[in-house]
Amino acid sequence: MKKKIVKIPSEKYAPNYQSTEEEQADQLSVANKELAYQISEKIKRAAELIIANEELLFQNSEKEKRAAELIIANEELLFQNSEKEKRAAELIIANEELLFQNSEKEKRASELIVANKELLFQNSEKEKRAGELIIANEELVFQNSEKEKRAAELHAVNKSLKKIKEHQKRYIIGLEEMMFMTSHAVRSPVVNILGIATQLEACILPDGCEELIDGMKTSACALDVFTQELTTKINVLKEKKKR
Repeated sequence: MKKKIVKIPSEKYAPNYQSTEEEQADQLSVANKELAYQISEKIKRAAELIIANEELLFQNSEKEKRAAELIIANEELLFQNSEKEKRAAELIIANEELLFQNSEKEKRASELIVANKELLFQNSEKEKRAGELIIANEELVFQNSEKEKRAAELHAVNKSLKKIKEHQKRYIIGLEEMMFMTSHAVRSPVVNILGIATQLEACILPDGCEELIDGMKTSACALDVFTQELTTKINVLKEKKKR
């Protein structure tokens, strides 16, 4: 930086120079104050501008939100309008249905009048049936009394039947024992006698023995037939008792 060379004036002009420096100092002081004021104002304006920018950003954000909400609201409005049109169409159909139902109600009212007349007739018939029902109930009470008597008789019969069944069971056991005796205790010796008679016929025997053997064989055969018939009859009786 170049240094300024200040020429010192002569004494003749010295007082004027001092006056000029004071004026400049005053002007400089005023300019510094003005500059400080302007700087202060600029700082205020900058702060206000920052606040304004933040407010503008906030407003823009709010506007975007409102725009999004408006889009959603428009879509909702379109949906509601569509629903209203549907409801209007449904209302038209409902009105037609209501007209039809009213017509049907009038028909039903006419039918109801007829039905009421029929109901009066039926009530009259019910009263008659009620009288008949009272008589029928009395008859039913009598029948129930008779049923109780029959139940008591049936109970006695069941007891008697149980005794009969026990007797029948013992009877069947006796028949089975008789069948066993007929089949084994009686028939087995008869079969043995027949076998012996058959073997004796093949042997050489003295005169007169053949007639004895024939008689013994005939009697044994007759007894065998009898035991078979007896066994058959016992089986028949056993089956009858089981039934």
